[in-house]
Amino acid sequence: MPALVNYGGDDDFYSGGSFYTNSTDLGRLCSISSQVDVYYPPRKRARITAPFVVGETLFEQSKQASIDVLPDECLFEIFKRLPGGRERSSCACVSRHWLMLLISIRKGEYESSKAVKENTDSVSDEDDGYLTRCLEGKKATDMRLAAVAVGTSGHGGLGKLSIRGSSSSSGVTNFGLSAIARGCPSLKALSLWNVPRVGDEGLSEIAKECHLLEKLDLCQCPSFSNKGLIAIAENCPNLTSLSIESCPKIGNEGLQAIGKLCPKLQSVSIKDCLLVGDHGVSSLLSSTSSVLSKVKFQGLNITDFSLAVIGHYGKSVTNLMLSGLENVSEKGFWVMGNAQGLQKLVSLTITSCRGVTDVSLEAMGKGCANLRQMCLRWCCFISDDGLVAFAKSAGSLESLQLEECNRITQSGTIGVLSNCSLKSLTVVKCMGIKDISLEVPLSCCNSLKSLSVRNCPGFGTAGLAVVGRLCPQLQHVDLSGLCGITDAGLLPLLESCEAGLVKVNLSGCLNITDKVVLALTRLHGGTLELLNLDGCRRITDASLMAIAESCVFLSDLDVSRSAVTDSGVAALSRAEQLNLQVLSFSGCSRVSNKSLPSLKKLGKTLLGLNLQHCNSISSRTVELLVETLWKCDILF
Repeated sequence: MPALVNYGGDDDFYSGGSFYTNSTDLGRLCSISSQVDVYYPPRKRARITAPFVVGETLFEQSKQASIDVLPDECLFEIFKRLPGGRERSSCACVSRHWLMLLISIRKGEYESSKAVKENTDSVSDEDDGYLTRCLEGKKATDMRLAAVAVGTSGHGGLGKLSIRGSSSSSGVTNFGLSAIARGCPSLKALSLWNVPRVGDEGLSEIAKECHLLEKLDLCQCPSFSNKGLIAIAENCPNLTSLSIESCPKIGNEGLQAIGKLCPKLQSVSIKDCLLVGDHGVSSLLSSTSSVLSKVKFQGLNITDFSLAVIGHYGKSVTNLMLSGLENVSEKGFWVMGNAQGLQKLVSLTITSCRGVTDVSLEAMGKGCANLRQMCLRWCCFISDDGLVAFAKSAGSLESLQLEECNRITQSGTIGVLSNCSLKSLTVVKCMGIKDISLEVPLSCCNSLKSLSVRNCPGFGTAGLAVVGRLCPQLQHVDLSGLCGITDAGLLPLLESCEAGLVKVNLSGCLNITDKVVLALTRLHGGTLELLNLDGCRRITDASLMAIAESCVFLSDLDVSRSAVTDSGVAALSRAEQLNLQVLSFSGCSRVSNKSLPSLKKLGKTLLGLNLQHCNSISSRTVELLVETLWKCDILF
């Protein structure tokens, strides 16, 4: 039984530390403390008079505190010998101090890692980079990164890390990125967006430790400079993808290093970096000409020289995007096309480049023999003549998109359809397109499957009639935002489509009526899969009844802001062959609580239901639907 001591004299117990000067005696004492009671000679006046137990309790307190009095060097050596990631994670949860010590240990310094691998630069079998972590806003802090660095060890290893929007005072700094570098050598993809407190020091640590890095994405990082990018180039030879946007301190030197030291680079995107000029772009293209396949340059201070280099050295480029190049003239695009180096180019997108003219456009069509997709946005100097000449010279062209090219008229689009084997044509906000009557015979474009004419106020009945005669094999039709078209214009188009329409978007066509939908379901009900009638205010229940009777494969229906009522919803629910997955009644004020049984029945197959701004449907009805249709996402 433990000795109970209550000593009230001038002397009492000394509990401030060990009274054994010999460590051997102390160890011997600790070994027997759990078996016998120990009496301490009185040494000092008592500070308390209440009795307490002396024995195992005191040694347990001393034992608990002993780990904290160890110097960091000892803890470091202990942590180095932890057998695996689970044990390290457990230790990291003890205190912030222990977490800081753990992230100071590089992965190769663990004894368990040395036992598994001979080469400390390679990653062990337990860290193959399977895990993905994304930290955004307030969640992006150094402490969270430190926890990620320790916690992902032994659980597959961190492979992808994304940090976005860490601009607060407690946001990510070089310290947090260094923790990731030391603890996650398996990192293969790093994305940093809006992290102003992280600079070259953190990026250099990543380069030093994460030699497997393949993808690097830097956006709005004002503290990064050429120094950090050079460190990546020198230490990450496996880099295949590089994206840099709005990094004002990164310039030519960094890109030159990347081009010289990263032979596997396949994709590069440089946007709004004012220090990047011809030297950086030309060095990058000439050094990686054998593997570089995707290139995007936007808002750079490059000239015609860079485009000439692209045209000559871009032998492996398949996707090219050029945007906002104010210093590039017609000559640059003409040389790029005539250099004959872009033979593998499949997709070309040009936006807001004044150098794109009729002459340069034709040259690009001739020089890119395998070009299949072409997108021209805000190219104000292109006319019908240049567009038709391009279509004739680009023999492999399959998809053409024109957006806000206001010198293009209806004659130009019809000329394109008559002179190439297009499969898809998209025309958006081209104000020069207006209805004209064409009496000359036109050759059919049997290859065109998809036609999208959006928000072109001049496109009307006459234009639809011409398209209907030219393109009998249409399957996808998007005429959204064309307020001028009527039933008289649409009906001939529907009747001329021989292949059967699959997707039809008529949203914003204010003047069409049930007559169009009745014809559509009668002629194409056996193939129709998507129908969008959003904003067609003259569409009523008659259309829903026709859809219920004829549309076998319809999976996506949108009748938002139309005149449909509960009767139309009931008609849809009675159609046994319907298999709707997405249904929208947004803004249909005549759909009320009476439709609850019908919506429940329709909901057996629905994955999405939109009831927003349906003022006649109560919250209680929505709650009942949510309880019943647990597989369906309901918007209200």
